[in-house]
Amino acid sequence: MSHGKTLTLNNGTTIPQIGLGTWLSKPHEVENAVVWAVEAGYRHLDCAYVYENQDEVGAALKKVVPSIVKREELFITSKLWNDAHQPAEVEKQLDITLAQLGTPYLDLYLIHWPVAFQPGRGLYPLRAGNDKEADLDTETSLVDTWRAMLKLRETGKVRAVGVSNFTVAHLEAIIKATGERPAANQVEAHPLLPQDDLVEYCKNENIHLTAYSPLGNNLQGKTKLVDYPEVKEVADRLGATTAQVLVAWGVYRGYSVIPKSVQKDRVLSNFKQIELSQEDYEKISAIGKNNRVRFNIPITFSPLTWSINLFDEEVEKAAEFSVKTH
Repeated sequence: MSHGKTLTLNNGTTIPQIGLGTWLSKPHEVENAVVWAVEAGYRHLDCAYVYENQDEVGAALKKVVPSIVKREELFITSKLWNDAHQPAEVEKQLDITLAQLGTPYLDLYLIHWPVAFQPGRGLYPLRAGNDKEADLDTETSLVDTWRAMLKLRETGKVRAVGVSNFTVAHLEAIIKATGERPAANQVEAHPLLPQDDLVEYCKNENIHLTAYSPLGNNLQGKTKLVDYPEVKEVADRLGATTAQVLVAWGVYRGYSVIPKSVQKDRVLSNFKQIELSQEDYEKISAIGKNNRVRFNIPITFSPLTWSINLFDEEVEKAAEFSVKTH
């Protein structure tokens, strides 16, 4: 079982430290995974409009609420997609998400990426004359979208608002313009991408951090984190799975972690927490030294790339656009 630990957001609400991620879950798989997860004790579910499976999450919720858990005992996150960054579109997409999930409110609503797409042309609008590149909205700024997100708190449809995939610079821009800190920033974080500067900044600014892809992912065909011998050695010694070790690494760092799986045994085992000693934590951390890997960089996405520099990675230097912060 999970240790049941919760962390407190800057609006005073609590978020369970271990959650179930639903990204890259194929149709008809996520409904079962959510049911298994809630039955096993998960109370934190991470969703998003762009995953195109929120209706299945909603079907699962009908099976477990209120028979197994009350809605108010769950912490449900979803995210605004890039095609609805324009202030007039923000609440409209939230309403669709609420209908899909079958819930009157979200505990946390995030701006999914600091990137705006042209609205009204689907999830991935194509740039004119280029069917391999997304059509970006370079006029709508992060501040425009953030102001619209802040207004949602007055509707009763969201308990807290935050962001995802934001860097320190992106966070500084919206805070400077509005004086309002996001409740959370959900980012890729694992031993190959510890994001120490961002972790420290968010801690100092009282912005909760949630780690997605805590096990890494295989989108780039590189060695999976669960296959590193150092991770296997710690797991074997502790009688744990490699995934449990990587989840524990994130927990050790003090943020929430959302491993994703649709296989019942892994959904259950990922929730069985172990604790790392400082020595084991440092051993796992060491695999990222001189071996830094960011898996999720939009300019490398296929089949549709986004020509925008988000993180200042080397591969992004050729991007046509940069983030419009104000």
